[in-house]
Amino acid sequence: MSPTKVLIVDDSAIVRKIFSEELSRDPELLVVGTAPDPYVARDKIVRLKPDVITLDVEMPRMDGITFLRKLMHHYPLPVIVVSSLTEKGSQLALEALDIGAVEVLSKPGTAYTVGDMSVHLAHKIKAAALVDMKKRMIPKAAGPAPRSAPLARTTNKMVAIGASTGGTEALREVLETYPADAPGTLIVQHMPEHFTKAFAERLNGLCAAQVKEAEDGEHLVPGKVLIAPGNQHLQLRRSGALYLAKVSTGPLVCRHRPSVEVLFNSVARYAGADAIGVMLTGMGADGADAMLNMKSAGASNIAQDETSCVVYGMPKEAVERNAVDHIEPLSSITRRILACA
Repeated sequence: MSPTKVLIVDDSAIVRKIFSEELSRDPELLVVGTAPDPYVARDKIVRLKPDVITLDVEMPRMDGITFLRKLMHHYPLPVIVVSSLTEKGSQLALEALDIGAVEVLSKPGTAYTVGDMSVHLAHKIKAAALVDMKKRMIPKAAGPAPRSAPLARTTNKMVAIGASTGGTEALREVLETYPADAPGTLIVQHMPEHFTKAFAERLNGLCAAQVKEAEDGEHLVPGKVLIAPGNQHLQLRRSGALYLAKVSTGPLVCRHRPSVEVLFNSVARYAGADAIGVMLTGMGADGADAMLNMKSAGASNIAQDETSCVVYGMPKEAVERNAVDHIEPLSSITRRILACA
């Protein structure tokens, strides 16, 4: 296979240099060029035909959001957004995901060291290269999807969800149909720190259930959805009949922090048959082995089907390990969760 061709678009010469040097170390990637602004990028896209673009959101002459809208309309291709970790940058990055970007990444020298960044950046680009942009750009239905009816009975079930590439939109679709009394839910979405807080706040405004970034020691109760903070692991703990969230640092697991593997293993240990595991779209195998541990402990597990996945990687690995009880299209995930609860 020929290497994935990458174009780096950023007004910072330092960022362009770091990205180019780090990506050039990977034989599966080829940096075909860099651009300091969208006008230069436009000409290089036509001439160099990159497979993936990394795009800053705050640039002179034309901001990245405006450029992304034009690109998705005229020449859709996989875009990874890079942004500084400011509140404004986080909100703009989430807006970019709504427009059609497939991933967000923090700029080097902030959340990541250069060494950590090289692992994440190369991985994200390879995942982005697999994205079917025709599927990614399917118009969203007007208005929110109808929400599921409240649960007919009380339950001490809890839900653990793992997602990566394409997961922000998949999670939105699942959680928008959650009833207000849905089982307490823990989520790992591969995303840099600070972006997760803005992401949770956005979802909270769309959902009947409460959605927030997880805090260490927080109780997990029906109607509450906790999202792992970027750059920190999220685990389940139990104190008597109470479920608690544990947020901690630690080494990368399956090349990620937060890691689905870490969350699912804790759920297998502390929830057992009271758990429902869900694997959504994403590249790689993070969480697949731990999902099998969940199944062995009695959990009911669900995987998103290939047709509705932006990248059928993590669900595929879980299915191949025989860790999954139900394979569902994205539109049926919430219904299956509630049936298992």
